[in-house]
Amino acid sequence: MAKASGKVNQKPPRVGKRLGIKKTGGEEVASGNIIIRQRGSTFHPGKGTLMAKDFTIQATEKGKVNFKTLKGKKIVEVI
Repeated sequence: MAKASGKVNQKPPRVGKRLGIKKTGGEEVASGNIIIRQRGSTFHPGKGTLMAKDFTIQATEKGKVNFKTLKGKKIVEVI
């Protein structure tokens, strides 16, 4: 017996969560600007940045965004 695949089993469309990189490398940011919206700590905060409770990385000072890898971790910093 095949399982029914009618309207009951279809899920309604869901809105996107608007995650991702908001400021690219070399881009100027002001204090408080959101650099990355993420789920989990894919990117880690470096100099001039902080990680919020929902893993959002934002700038704590004015400067340029810089992405680097340190000991296998992706680091975001503002210099």
